[in-house]
Amino acid sequence: MQILVTGAAGFLGKNLVYALENIRDGKDKTRGISPDITILPFDLDTPPEVLNEYCQKADFVYNLAGINRPEKEEDFMEGNFSFGETLLKTLEKHGNKCPVMLSSSIQATLDNPYGRSKKAGEDLFFSYAARTGAKAYVFRFPNLFGKWCRPNYNSAVATFCHNMARDLPITVNDRSHKMHLAYIDDVVDALLGLLEGKAEYDGDYCIVPTTYHTTLGEIVEIIEACKECRKSLYVPNMQGLSMKLYATYLSYIPPEKMAYPLTKHTDDRGSFTEIIRTLERGQFSVNVSKPGITKGNHWHHTKNEKFMVVSGKGVIRLRKIGEEKVHEFFVSGEKHEIVDILPGYTHNIENVGEGDLVTFMWANECFDPTRPDTFFEEV
Repeated sequence: MQILVTGAAGFLGKNLVYALENIRDGKDKTRGISPDITILPFDLDTPPEVLNEYCQKADFVYNLAGINRPEKEEDFMEGNFSFGETLLKTLEKHGNKCPVMLSSSIQATLDNPYGRSKKAGEDLFFSYAARTGAKAYVFRFPNLFGKWCRPNYNSAVATFCHNMARDLPITVNDRSHKMHLAYIDDVVDALLGLLEGKAEYDGDYCIVPTTYHTTLGEIVEIIEACKECRKSLYVPNMQGLSMKLYATYLSYIPPEKMAYPLTKHTDDRGSFTEIIRTLERGQFSVNVSKPGITKGNHWHHTKNEKFMVVSGKGVIRLRKIGEEKVHEFFVSGEKHEIVDILPGYTHNIENVGEGDLVTFMWANECFDPTRPDTFFEEV
């Protein structure tokens, strides 16, 4: 299958092309799409005559080309209608009735130059399909966000992420301004679905994947939390819009800021370092014990933990409060296994090796010094 992608160097086009390349190269085997595909990318820098060649042999066309911030108002119609007209006339000239997809906008319902140009493009594709019998898929996209979107252009999310990741100021004129957003990976997933014969409709239009209805203020708050998590260690909610904004924010972090320090608490026995805190799923930490050192000898009413030794040799001991029997678990970095630290059991961990004992720990709740739920008692 030969797939023509116009606007291939744009935000949506770039993400789609890389997704197609992953299928072509066998890196993505999750789709019901044959890897026997050829990608025909077309963009502003492509010689115009190449379009004729591509239209002759294309088996599917994604028309993602468009313009939203032209120098002159009349350029809206040129970019959003005239190119599409040329594309469809070229396909028709070659008798190529392959399916065509159009990237339109929810602003096509508005009476402004951009909206009118988008609506004209939609009507053009629908009339082409009616005249030729070719299948036309028309999507009215809201604002798209995700990796590789150009900041300081036409995406508030991209601008906020880019600037905050570089400690640059942002401007928020109206925090109550309503925003309608779709995530780039969700959109690409829907576009790939067309190659599998999957499309859902609302009237004449293909249904856009999950659209998030929020406000500018909420977006700013989530991105601010994404930035702050390096200091607080609290990661944002990993569901829905918050998860996708976090992934987007991370994609704008400059390389020199990819690594960041953690607070390492050290003493003669070794060290303890918190890695991540969560609001609902507890915290993750790394504990290092020197040879011969025993740590712990305490118990919890409700708090519970999971220990996994990743380097060295040790023994974890647990004793139920009120009983005498001690349960021992010999652990080492050579065998990755979890030992559950149960409520109501006093416990410790001893380094019985010759080098440092490194243990990855999870606790079901973040440590609160005002309510530590930790009580000393020898095992």
